[in-house]
Amino acid sequence: MSADLVHGGMFTVMVVRVDDPNDPEFESRLAEQIARSPTFFANAPVVMDLQHCTGAASADAFHGLRRMLKRQHLIAIGVQNANATQIRAAMNADLAAFAPANAARRTEAAEPAAAPAPRPAPVAAPVIAAGGVSRTKVITQPVRSGTQVYARGGDLIVLASVSPGAEVIADGHVHIYGALRGRAIAGASGDTDARIFIGKLEAELLCVAGHYLVSEAIEADYIGKSVQVTLVDDRLTINRT
Repeated sequence: MSADLVHGGMFTVMVVRVDDPNDPEFESRLAEQIARSPTFFANAPVVMDLQHCTGAASADAFHGLRRMLKRQHLIAIGVQNANATQIRAAMNADLAAFAPANAARRTEAAEPAAAPAPRPAPVAAPVIAAGGVSRTKVITQPVRSGTQVYARGGDLIVLASVSPGAEVIADGHVHIYGALRGRAIAGASGDTDARIFIGKLEAELLCVAGHYLVSEAIEADYIGKSVQVTLVDDRLTINRT
């Protein structure tokens, strides 16, 4: 018998907040943010967050958003925090509907908010998960490039290094005793108190509860040092340890 053709997987995607798709400054503000780390965002899959969006109620509107994101080298794959009308329109535009990031699914549109802000958000099911809720997962070997490790419902401890192109994720804290050269995501389910502890910081990306820093945005003083990463007032803060 052949192996199953469909199985679970977990990927980190960007979330772009869409408040007013008709705002003439929307694309320019997005382009400005992407320009800070163009290599990181190049051809990245994105989910559109519609929590504060009062428009985008037709398939044509979503086709227009997809074209706009494509001009910025972003690939739209779905929406989240959408109301029922937006979900139908998105699906008619061949976009997936993802579960809301925090609260229950919206039933009516909210008021517009601030500028769009891409941020990583894990979606789908894990490739490698901790065995049981709230259990700490311990990895004793180096995490090689292309590998993703996820500790669901608990903390992740890596006793070795994390290579470039590798990704370590936990719903709780992430502890890396060696060098972090790939990506580390703590608080993947939204825990803003989660932290990342790193023996030697050389990261491609740091993320806590959806708030992130890419390598270009990390101050040089912290590179190569032992650090702790926390979320303070919705901003990632790095402190040497």
